[in-house]
Amino acid sequence: MKDLSNRNPEFFGSEASNSNMLWQYVQSMTPDTVAQLSQPSSPEVFQAMERTIVSMLGALPSEQFNVMITTNRENLGRLLAAATMNGYFLRNAEQRMVLENSLQVVEAGSEDNA
Repeated sequence: MKDLSNRNPEFFGSEASNSNMLWQYVQSMTPDTVAQLSQPSSPEVFQAMERTIVSMLGALPSEQFNVMITTNRENLGRLLAAATMNGYFLRNAEQRMVLENSLQVVEAGSEDNA
């Protein structure tokens, strides 16, 4: 049985081209769009994502240890998918928090005017 995990996706054939639409979409984005989507909108989201990724990879401090992480393509894909899903979750939670805080400010303002 051949290990196909290191093969280049452009050589996978038609099955890969159908499943590779997301990658093609990402490649078609401008660098500004990618940069904007890649940056967390607040320091809190950045810290939460950092903690999540550290917990996935392990928490040995790299300045005290010579840490090397080795994985295969499939596991790296799973790690990236998990990090992406966590990012979406945290971004949605942040948006909800901002919305709730805005509603509280509006409600407090309307009570003061009443």
